[in-house]
Amino acid sequence: MKPVIALIGRPNVGKSTLFNQLTKTRNALVANLPGLTRDRQYGDGKFDNKSFIVIDTGGLGESDEGIDAYMAEQAKTAIQEADIVLFVVDARAGLLGSDEMIADHIRRLNKTSYLVVNKIDGLHEDAAVAEFHRLGFSQIFQTAASHGRGVFQLISDVLAPFPDDAPELSEAETGIKIAVVGRPNVGKSTLVNRMLGEDRVIVYDMPGTTRDSIYIPYERNGKKYTLIDTAGVRRRGRVQETVEKFSVIKTLQAIKDAHVVIIVFDAREGIVEQDLHMLGFALDSGRAVVLAINKWDNMTEYDRNQVKGAIDRRLDFIPFVKIHLISALHGTGVGDLYPSVQRAYDSAMLKVPTNRLTQILQDAVEGHQPPLVNGRRIKLRYAHMGGQNPPVIVIHGNQTESVPKDYKRYLENIFIKVLKLQGTPVQLEFKTGDNPYKDEVKLKPAQLEKKRRFVPEHKKREKR
Repeated sequence: MKPVIALIGRPNVGKSTLFNQLTKTRNALVANLPGLTRDRQYGDGKFDNKSFIVIDTGGLGESDEGIDAYMAEQAKTAIQEADIVLFVVDARAGLLGSDEMIADHIRRLNKTSYLVVNKIDGLHEDAAVAEFHRLGFSQIFQTAASHGRGVFQLISDVLAPFPDDAPELSEAETGIKIAVVGRPNVGKSTLVNRMLGEDRVIVYDMPGTTRDSIYIPYERNGKKYTLIDTAGVRRRGRVQETVEKFSVIKTLQAIKDAHVVIIVFDAREGIVEQDLHMLGFALDSGRAVVLAINKWDNMTEYDRNQVKGAIDRRLDFIPFVKIHLISALHGTGVGDLYPSVQRAYDSAMLKVPTNRLTQILQDAVEGHQPPLVNGRRIKLRYAHMGGQNPPVIVIHGNQTESVPKDYKRYLENIFIKVLKLQGTPVQLEFKTGDNPYKDEVKLKPAQLEKKRRFVPEHKKREKR
């Protein structure tokens, strides 16, 4: 098992910056704003031949009211999950009473823990560290995480007792990655918690609570999954804070990183333009999609009929996407998402023989011929697979660069229908075959005859 390292400390001491250094990514949000990280953010790191998991947490030691209480619970849960606790303090701020409180809490849990004195750049190191010896840690590391200083020594020492990696698992063994996305406060985190069966993600009645995309691996009925809970995405005009802009980018990255995207709509607010934009982005990214219309409980029959009418009108362009009416709060319909996720994943990873795809293409062309271009008919000859997630179908023929959009859409719908795909779009790539005699038309008759009569030396030897 990979060792798990939890980063614990007060807000704004540099935990997320250290997280990014350890994972060599930009997966944790970093800005000069206390309380930015609210949930447990998981990241993968590797040093030499040793892999590890890092958990970034919200700050401890501040207010016990409102969302800060939830942040504290998430940080304490991360400590319980961890093999190693890195207690991060701020050298510039000095030793504070809340640091002593956190140190006492860590000691009571009897975890392997180290003190990391961060932000030492520009300071006299020994003087900066001196007062932190009062916390009683046997080993203290000095870092400037924003510059990467001291991070190499830190990770080298804390991983020393752990063995090298075992052979890596395949994607089939690590499971389906499911991103849960939607506008703020539509119930994404509640749905994630319901799917997991535990309170892994903060659920708090305030839009924008989840700011990071959080990767949560788990198993269900013997199958492996990774749930990605994401920040809510609002209309671009309403994205004011720099922090929230980072969150939007991370949500869009999570969509691209997932195998299947569950897009959550709020039944009580109806289907709004931002829902459709997010759906369009997921489909344009080639991701398989499942729609969850949440908060379906306690609605009047009239309101339910209004929502169903809106679904019929506004989502008729995606007949291949499964739509579920659920209540994440009460669990109604949530279990039905899994078969749709599996079906969408299987469709996205589909592999079809060339002769089967070519037959589907020929039947489609017989049913509806491509248009004429400059008096010549576009010819589509054969098709083969070009990739998965999404299924990519490569079609070869003549004048394929002139195939109009409506005919491409016709072919996409034919492939989706005949192959019985659910949840996933199909991407078509067109390639025009080269004319083997295209260079010969430029030759004079005498040159052309000489070229055709020429026999390469190796062919002469074969005849002998």
